[in-house]
Amino acid sequence: MAPAAVRVCCACVRWFPVVFITAVVVWSYYAYVVALCVYTVPSIAEKVLYLLIYHPILVLFLWAYAKTIFTDVGSVPRSFYLTVQEINRLERERGEEAQKNILLELAKDKPILNRTHAGSARYCEKCKCIKPDRAHHCSVCGQCVLKMDHHCPWVNNCVGFTNYKYFVLFLGYGLLYCLFIAFTSLKYFIEFWTGGSSKEAVKFHVLFVFFVAMMFGISLISLFGYHIYLTCSNRSTLESFRSPIFQTGSDKNGFSLGKLNNFKEVFGERKLFWFLPIFSSFGDGIAYPTRTVDIPSDGLLGDRQRWMEEGDADGDYNSHFNKAVSYR
Repeated sequence: MAPAAVRVCCACVRWFPVVFITAVVVWSYYAYVVALCVYTVPSIAEKVLYLLIYHPILVLFLWAYAKTIFTDVGSVPRSFYLTVQEINRLERERGEEAQKNILLELAKDKPILNRTHAGSARYCEKCKCIKPDRAHHCSVCGQCVLKMDHHCPWVNNCVGFTNYKYFVLFLGYGLLYCLFIAFTSLKYFIEFWTGGSSKEAVKFHVLFVFFVAMMFGISLISLFGYHIYLTCSNRSTLESFRSPIFQTGSDKNGFSLGKLNNFKEVFGERKLFWFLPIFSSFGDGIAYPTRTVDIPSDGLLGDRQRWMEEGDADGDYNSHFNKAVSYR
């Protein structure tokens, strides 16, 4: 089979988890709205109350899910990539110390604090670029991802700087969706399970929507809780397993600014946007304040701009670098 055909097949297979989740949600809509609320719940007031609460939760859940899937993970700025001459110069050197000195020289004008165990600037041999702080190469996406958390098969996308907020909201609203269905269907689940109802046409759907909601809900509790912990600690999943290394050594809390400021770095300062899948994270995904760097008193990150809001993802990155390091 030709390499191009293999890549197409792999790309199609990667969408299977997303298709599966979508199919489960579509079926759960029928099971809850039609089988439970329309045909099972006897009280009109109860039907209306359940449906009025259910639909906003569903909309927020699907909105966050779609944003997590389709948001571009962001790219490393062009200035971080080595030129052909710089690549040749680096590859000609065989000694580790010589390569380290070259990389440190190339990275000296960039807002980089992270280092390798050997003390060198982090370099991606596949992308041929100096890695910004907290960026990692994803073998599935085939590129370096800004503030990479992990590659999630359930969204067929990397989770990183540009969509981490959406991912956390997706987990939170997914958990709320499951718990709401489970709690509101529990009474009717018990009734069907004990044989107290003769509504065989909807019995299957009500029984299974409760089981499915409980199953997904239990799994989401731990996952959502873990990512709330990571958000408040200002760590990614990768950093929780391997602490970032600074010039002074390894420090698992190197990017932590305190729980509230850590939360705001992901969710922003405007409380109105905290629970909406709208980009409100601070920074540009390239440089990050640390515990050892002064933080401006007039806001979490002072005058640093949100590159997504400016629509300048492919524009002049030097202005973003200057803003990122101006307070250091």
